[in-house]
Amino acid sequence: MNEKETWQTALAQIKLLISPANFNTWFKNTEILEIQSEKILLSVPNSFVKEWFEQKYHQMILKVLKSLNPQIKEVEYVIGKNIPSFKKKVVKRISFSQSELLTFEIDEKTGLNPKYTFSNFVVGSFNELAHAASQAIIEAPGKIYNPLFVYGGVGLGKTHLLQAIGNYLSKNKQMKVIYFQANKLIEEIINSVRNNTIEELKKSFKDVETLILDDVQFLSGKEKTQEEFFFIFNYLYEKNRQIVLSSDRPPKVIPSLAERLKSRFEGGMIADISLPDYESRMAILKVKSQEKNINLPKEVLDYIATNIKNNIRELEGALNILATFSKLQKKEINLEITKKLLKNIISPAPKISTFKKILKIVSEFYDVKEEDILSDLRRKEVLKPRHVIMYLLRNEMNYSYPAIAQKFGGKDHTTVIHACEKIKKELLKNEELTEEINQLKIKIFEKEKI
Repeated sequence: MNEKETWQTALAQIKLLISPANFNTWFKNTEILEIQSEKILLSVPNSFVKEWFEQKYHQMILKVLKSLNPQIKEVEYVIGKNIPSFKKKVVKRISFSQSELLTFEIDEKTGLNPKYTFSNFVVGSFNELAHAASQAIIEAPGKIYNPLFVYGGVGLGKTHLLQAIGNYLSKNKQMKVIYFQANKLIEEIINSVRNNTIEELKKSFKDVETLILDDVQFLSGKEKTQEEFFFIFNYLYEKNRQIVLSSDRPPKVIPSLAERLKSRFEGGMIADISLPDYESRMAILKVKSQEKNINLPKEVLDYIATNIKNNIRELEGALNILATFSKLQKKEINLEITKKLLKNIISPAPKISTFKKILKIVSEFYDVKEEDILSDLRRKEVLKPRHVIMYLLRNEMNYSYPAIAQKFGGKDHTTVIHACEKIKKELLKNEELTEEINQLKIKIFEKEKI
C-alpha cells in the first residue's frame, strides 16, 4: 500500500475506536507524508492537533499503523505538508545521556512513566488543591478522597500528577497500580465485547489496588463502554481501592456521560488545575532546565515565562528547542538566540476566527447539533451553547448586537443583549462556566501554523 492507501485504511479502523465527533474534529485534514523504514511522518493541520495527537492519540495511532505494517516503530507529527529536510542529520548528530533516555521508559505492568514524580512536580497557587489532595491520598489510599477527580486544560500537569500518585504507591507502598489512558481502556473493552471476553477483562481488575484513568471525557457517548466501566468502578470502590481520574472538564459538563457515572465521579474530591501564574512558570522552567542540564540566563527564563502562559508542555517544548540548539552548536543561549529560535512559538497571534468555526467548536464541545443552536428551540441544553456563542461573538470578535442577531436568523438584537449579559453575570459566580469559556477560546483562537 502507498501512503494514501495506508492512511485511509488506518482511518477506517480509528473511526471505530473513537466517537464521530472526536474523529471529525481531530482527524480531518491529516495525511501520511512519507513512510520510512521504521517511521511514518504524519501531516497535521496545526500545532493544536499535533499536541493532541502526541499526548492523547499517539498510542492508538501507532498501534493501528503497526497492525498494517509491523515494521513501523515510530510516528512523527509534522505541521503542514513539507517533509523536514533536517531530520536525518539531527538524529545522527545528537547523542543523549542515560538520564535523558530514562524519560521515555514506560513500566509495562503499570503503564506508568517513572519520570513523573512528586519531587519534580512544581506546586503553585494554580494546582495546590489538586496536589494537596494527592498527598492525602498517598498517605491513606482508598480511605480519603475516593475517587479523586482532577480536571484542567491541556498541558497543565494532570498526567504528571496522576502518574506521580501511581509511582509513589507502586514504589513506596508496593501496591498494585494500573494506569490507563481512557482511549486505551475503551479499546480494551471494545475488543473484549467483540471477543466475548468481557468477564475475563473485569476479572483482571480483581487485584488492582489503585486504578488511574486519564482523560475520562473520551468515555462521552460510548454507552456500552460506560456500562462496563461502571461495574469495574463499583467493584473497586466497594473494596476501598483507590481510584484517580482526570478530564479536561468537570464531571457534570462531560456530554453524553451516564448520570450514574457522573454521580460516582462527583462522590469524592474534585480538584481543578488552572493556568500557572508567572512565578509558577518561572519555577517550572528552573526545574525543567535542571533536568535537561541546560543553564539559561534569568532574562531568557523571564522571556519564556512572560510569553508562554497557557501550557506547561509548551514551556518544556521551548526548553527542548534551546537545549537541542545548544548541544548541536555548542553555544551558550542568550536572549537574542532565544527570540530567533522561538519566533514560531512566541509571536503575537491576532484573534482571527469565523462564526462558522465558533459554531462548530461550541456545538461539538456541548454535544449539541449546529442546526438546533440556530433554531428557535428553547431547551436548556440548546440555550446555553447559543448564549455562549453570542457572548463570544460580542466579547472576543467585537460583533455588533444586530450583526449577531442576523447570524441567528434575524432575532431581535435585545435577545442578544440579554444573552450576553446573562453569561457575563454567570461568569462572576460560576467557575465551571469560566473554565468552559477559557477552553473554548483556546480551541477557537489556536493559531494555525501551516
